[in-house]
Amino acid sequence: MTSNLFSLAGKKGLILGIANDSSIAFGCARLARAMGAEVVATCLNDKARKFVEPHTQPLGIDLLHCDVEVEGQLQAAVAHAVEKLGRLDFVIHSIAWAPLQDLHGDVVDSSREGFARAVSVSCHSFAELGKLCAPHMPDGGTMLAMTYLGSGEVVPNYGLMGPVKAALESVVRYMSMELGSKNIRVHAVSPGPILTRASSGIADFDTLMATAQSKAPLQRLVSLEEIAQLSAFLCMNAASGMTGQTIYVDAGVHAMD
Repeated sequence: MTSNLFSLAGKKGLILGIANDSSIAFGCARLARAMGAEVVATCLNDKARKFVEPHTQPLGIDLLHCDVEVEGQLQAAVAHAVEKLGRLDFVIHSIAWAPLQDLHGDVVDSSREGFARAVSVSCHSFAELGKLCAPHMPDGGTMLAMTYLGSGEVVPNYGLMGPVKAALESVVRYMSMELGSKNIRVHAVSPGPILTRASSGIADFDTLMATAQSKAPLQRLVSLEEIAQLSAFLCMNAASGMTGQTIYVDAGVHAMD
């Protein structure tokens, strides 16, 4: 029994949102495979596939497209994963997006349409995922979403994504209550800033990273591997008593304000 506590061997997971080999979703998928899990992963479209498939194919990761704004694609991704794997033990949602004109402006200047699309893609898709995946997690399991410190405090230039991530963290808490009777645990992982395709859309992101490093008790930024390690632990049997949390992996920056 104890040999399975800190293992992903034999577990089956769906990981959404790989953009390239620097993305958080890829770091999670790579480590999950190294630890013995079977993984189905998604990228956005054909354009993204050429950056993703050279890294996922050697790992034996089944890759498919999923644009959560296209009707039916999220449902199709879950159906494909279930058909391929037979069940789901963990699901990792690493999708965030907002229109650039809204992301780069003040929150008060954001358009109603842009705000709604950002919430739909970055937040509500996780709730949809919960509804779709829960019936295929007969033994329970773990669902993870990715958030950021800007959800709970003002981070310069994070703008519109701050309120969106705040909504996501609230969704995580409600999902943990609603799915708890099925032994499905739900968390938000809050990494420190790392350079990904998604983060490159944030204005002055280099300054944000430098500020985080200067504030961090560990006096550095975290790595993709460290984010994946926390995510992997939360999907293990050893984390069975935890749910509904926002858990930081940010070299301690969250503790400094």
